[in-house]
Amino acid sequence: MTAKEAVRIKQRAIGGAIARGAGAVRVTSARADEASRARMEAAFRRGDFATWRYDSSYARRAADPAALLRGARSVICVAVPYAIPAREDRTPLRGRVSNYAWSNDYHRRLNRLLHEVAAEIDDAAGSPVTAVACDTRPLAERAFAARAGLGWIGKHTNLIAPDLGSFAFLGEIVTTIDLPPDPPLHKSCGSCKLCVDACPTGALRGDYTIDANRCISDLTQRTDGIPPAMRPLIGDWVWGCDICQLVCPPTARASRGGGSEWAPIDPDSARPALLELLGLRSGTFKRRYQKTAMGWRGAAVLRRNAAVALGNALDRSAVAALTSTMERDPHPMVRGHAAWALGRIGSPGAVTALQRRQGAEDDAGVRDEIRAALEAFA
Repeated sequence: MTAKEAVRIKQRAIGGAIARGAGAVRVTSARADEASRARMEAAFRRGDFATWRYDSSYARRAADPAALLRGARSVICVAVPYAIPAREDRTPLRGRVSNYAWSNDYHRRLNRLLHEVAAEIDDAAGSPVTAVACDTRPLAERAFAARAGLGWIGKHTNLIAPDLGSFAFLGEIVTTIDLPPDPPLHKSCGSCKLCVDACPTGALRGDYTIDANRCISDLTQRTDGIPPAMRPLIGDWVWGCDICQLVCPPTARASRGGGSEWAPIDPDSARPALLELLGLRSGTFKRRYQKTAMGWRGAAVLRRNAAVALGNALDRSAVAALTSTMERDPHPMVRGHAAWALGRIGSPGAVTALQRRQGAEDDAGVRDEIRAALEAFA
């Protein structure tokens, strides 16, 4: 393929992605990124992502696009903005959801965009020359996006794109065609550390690394119990967290657009009622949440998160619902977190409920939660 033909294919790919909703598109070479591999391996050794069970083999594959597509020469990096103004809602006993999860699952939409553009590249090349990645396959997307000049990685570890900020979904098209690369931006956050100071759990170290075990977004997505020390710091977040990005100056200055397709599915998507979420069952979960980015973890995780948020609300009107959950929820993890919430509220009714349940609970882990909740009132 001639250099002129490669330029035409690059222009066609950029135009196709922009026409389908991308906010920015840049290209970099597909050479392995050894610096990213080293950073990931160091993070895995520190245990920064312990709950996700990554290992050195993941770092090797993610840093080398050839592991995704043999003979890879270029990576087309795509950013799709999704941030929209948050609905102001001061209604009591409502949780908060990260804005990436307000609408239908972004993976499906972004994958469709990427596959359609990739098909056009294959058509122009006359044979299959592409592979697509969108968060679900190993690829160091932020590192390659930064190398392509799509943005720079901030101290909150998200990519910050000029004019878009960090509220943008990333996706990649890897191709065997040698496309003209774009230069990196050579920007950084400088002395700004607003995101580091704003993080309630201290997950951000300020050196462009994160301890994901302390990150609210990760804590609300884990499938086992949330560590007790972390629960009070989660506040009312029931899925994800946007705090570090909301205080980021480039993101605050960026356009708040992203299209109506990223708006909340309904008025409760961004601020769900906690008592309803606490009683969520599989049928309702499938109808309401399975089509969103919250759908992959199951109803019990959302019930657990609702119990934590209710405990942090310190509202005695939630005691009856939490008591019912502690006594009847089929999942021990949820019962245990409901017990913690009752202990956090600490009203006479909450303490009575914990004492009454202490001898009736048959799960050792839940009994430990009840015992810990009552210790403050011994």
